[in-house]
Amino acid sequence: MTIREIARLAGVSVSTVSKIMNGKDDSISSSTRTRVLNLAKEYHYSPYASVLSGNSRTMLLGVIFRSLKNRDTILSGILDAAQNADYSLTVSASGNDPELEYRQVSSMISRHADGILLEASDHFSKESKQALADAGIPCVFFHCSQPQAVCLDFRRLGYQATELLIRHRHREIGCLLDTGRYADSVLQGYRQCLFDHNIPFRSELLFRGPDQNLLRSIASHSVSGLVASHYLTALRLYEKLNTLHYTLPCDLSLVTLKDDAYAAFSCPDITSLPVPRHEFGNYLGRLLIARLESLDEPAFAFDPQPAGSMATVGVPYDRQGKKILVVGSINIDNYLRVDTLPHSGKAVNSPIAQQYPGGKGMNQAVGVSKMGRRVSLIGSVGNDLDSDLIFSVIRRFNIDPRGVHRNNDAKTGQAYIFVQKDGDSMISILSGANIMLTPEAVQKNEDLFDNAGFCLIPTEIPLETVEAACVLARRHQVQTMIKPSAVGPLSGSILRLTDYLIPNEDELEEICPQGSSLEERAEYLLQQGVGNVIVTLGPRGCYLKNKDTSSCFPAAKFSSVDSSGACDAFISALACYLLDGCSLEASIRIATYAAGFSVTREGVVPALIDKNTLESYIRQQEDLLR
Repeated sequence: MTIREIARLAGVSVSTVSKIMNGKDDSISSSTRTRVLNLAKEYHYSPYASVLSGNSRTMLLGVIFRSLKNRDTILSGILDAAQNADYSLTVSASGNDPELEYRQVSSMISRHADGILLEASDHFSKESKQALADAGIPCVFFHCSQPQAVCLDFRRLGYQATELLIRHRHREIGCLLDTGRYADSVLQGYRQCLFDHNIPFRSELLFRGPDQNLLRSIASHSVSGLVASHYLTALRLYEKLNTLHYTLPCDLSLVTLKDDAYAAFSCPDITSLPVPRHEFGNYLGRLLIARLESLDEPAFAFDPQPAGSMATVGVPYDRQGKKILVVGSINIDNYLRVDTLPHSGKAVNSPIAQQYPGGKGMNQAVGVSKMGRRVSLIGSVGNDLDSDLIFSVIRRFNIDPRGVHRNNDAKTGQAYIFVQKDGDSMISILSGANIMLTPEAVQKNEDLFDNAGFCLIPTEIPLETVEAACVLARRHQVQTMIKPSAVGPLSGSILRLTDYLIPNEDELEEICPQGSSLEERAEYLLQQGVGNVIVTLGPRGCYLKNKDTSSCFPAAKFSSVDSSGACDAFISALACYLLDGCSLEASIRIATYAAGFSVTREGVVPALIDKNTLESYIRQQEDLLR
């Protein structure tokens, strides 16, 4: 393709084409200039004068980075813009060395680059500046301190990340900074956002890594939300918190900036504001080309909103509503299905055996979690393979595990559950590590009683530990709900600290041999200081007695497959709906439905009902959920 052919196709003179291709086109209209340049690009026209004159167009753009490390996404954006306009690229890196930078600038000038994108070094030299001025080559500075340099607005990103936490009612907001040129800009945005929302800036909430200082602040809840300047730093913190059994956003809300280079990272799911480096690179390329071709300069605007889920951002710890604490047994449940239950002098065969995580402490914690409430668990397991299964279930149901201790001197507790065809069952328990749950172990976890509404205490643990949990609950103004399982009479000190006592008929007789009837025994327990006695009666429902009422409640009608977890389901739902503000009578009726669902499947944890399913079913039966 010759200059005459370009002129003929464009409908202009040869001299007009020459002026445009050599940058001497001030007197030529923009429409003519665009038409000629588009034809030159389409036919890859390169004038002979380009080897003689630095003013001739070569359709070549130069890009000089400080470093090519982590510049892939910006470069891909520049390349897209160049290819869309039929330009090619030459790319180099200065290593932030002004001498090497000068040689690279000179090299691109000698290669007749039409324009240069330059991430200038910290000490950009007079020689490089003069060389660009002498050559008359358009240069767009970016991500540097040169006048009119184009930069991504990390200050705005820091501001928006901080404001996201403020919208979720956080005020104790920290900033986690990593080394990097834009960390200071993130910090400026963080401080400006605090100022604009009348939140004092506190230097002690600035952290330079996921160190012990930060971990202590999280443990004490002196920081409730955190803005992380770099995604990998946030990821390291996330992994450390997971190892220490903290949960996000319960213990900490975390939001970070995330380069689009990490866009494919989906696990773990950390709430992030995207850093649009590809779009920024594309903008740089289009901006330089617009200046070369005398076009209207493009605008670059982005809206820094969270990409993906809000998985690690929630309300502050002290605004999350009351949680429920469970202090109790953790077992592996071994199910054996039999035709009839074994008894003295009679052996039975079981063709089917199944294993599930269990123990009344674990069951009630899972039940609370399925009801949508935050729940913490204090218990003891062995240092064996069974304990690994327990911790996997704890993670799956988002149970706070900080109170669960591995014990090297005992194996994880075991429960052997015989279930006959009609769903009736009997249970034999090997206490294992549960017997190692001491009062001292509970006292070491006293902070878990903070902001709890109920403490659920099944008594398959030492009675002195039950009493220690009751004392701490009373100290923290937490109501107690005790399931007297596998235990004889309870001490007067425990009964006086019990707000809700929930035995079945056999357990009621064991803990209270005084009296000959259910009503008499319940009355005796009230006289000992118990606030409410609720006796579960299996398919006959339950009986409530307190100082104001004596009432019976029918059971919900479900076909029974395995009744071993009905009371755990009942207690979990009862505590949750009482915390939701339901009356005691309504909460009991709702809890009977939860218990009914639990008997329809084998195992306790698999059969515990979730809140949405429970409420959907109840709405079809009666009006309990106003």
